[in-house]
Amino acid sequence: MNTYRTVDLARMFGIHVNTVRLYERYGLIPKAERTQSGYRIFTELHVEQFKLARAALRVEVLQNGLRKQAVTIVKTSASGDFETALKLTKRYSDQVDQEIKHAEEAVRICRRMLAGIKEPCSRKDREQTMYTRKEAAGILGVTIDTLRNWELNGLFSVRRMANGYRVYTGEDIQRLTIIRSLRCANYSLSSILRMLNALSRNPSADIRKIIDTPGEDDDIITACDKLLTSLAEAKENAGYVESQIGKLIEMNRRNSCERQL
Repeated sequence: MNTYRTVDLARMFGIHVNTVRLYERYGLIPKAERTQSGYRIFTELHVEQFKLARAALRVEVLQNGLRKQAVTIVKTSASGDFETALKLTKRYSDQVDQEIKHAEEAVRICRRMLAGIKEPCSRKDREQTMYTRKEAAGILGVTIDTLRNWELNGLFSVRRMANGYRVYTGEDIQRLTIIRSLRCANYSLSSILRMLNALSRNPSADIRKIIDTPGEDDDIITACDKLLTSLAEAKENAGYVESQIGKLIEMNRRNSCERQL
C-alpha cells in the first residue's frame, strides 16, 4: 500500500499542512502512524477518507442540524464504524430531501399569494382593514419580536398612526405571510429581502430564480444563502459520501485479508 507524508496530502488536496494536522486532531481522518522520528505516515485509507470529508463538508447547509450531521458522518467513518456511517448518511440524505420539499413548497405558496390566491381568513379578518402589531402577530402565528426583527432587517415597513402606534394593512399581512413561509423553509433574511426587492420592480419575475441567485455585490454570507442550490449540492455530495464509505469498507476488508496472509 502506498504511503504519504503530511506534505504529500497537503499538495494532493491543495491545502496547508496544518489543515491536514487539524483534520487528524478533530477526528475527521484516522490517526496516522508515526515513524521513529515522529513523522506522520498516511495511507490510501487516509486519502479516501480525506476525499469523503471534503465532500461532506463542502456545502454550508446549516439549517436543522444538517451541518452537524455531516460532521458526525465524517467522524464516524474516520473511526472505522462504516456501517453506522452508512446509516447516518442515509438519514442525512432523507432529511435533505425533506428540506428541498419545504423550500419548494415555500416558493409555491409565494407564487399563489402573488397571483392573488389567498388563504382563507375569518369573517373578522375580512371586515377589519387595520391591525395592531399584536393582532398581526396573532394572524401570522409569530411573535411580536419576530415582526420587530423582520422590520429592523428591512423586509417590510408599516405605517404609523398619529399616536405613533404601528398599524398593519391587508397588503402588509400578505407580504408578511410570504416572509413567514420562506423563513419556515429556512431561507435567510438576505435572500428574502432580495426576492421582495426584485418583485417590487418586476412582479412577474421568477421567484425561485431570484431567491436562489445572489447578486454580484452580495457578501459571502448572502452567497451561502442559495438554499435550493446548496441543498441540491448536499444531496449530490451525500451520494458521493455513500460511495466513498463503500470504497473504504472494501479497502478495509482487503487490508485485513492481506494482514492474515
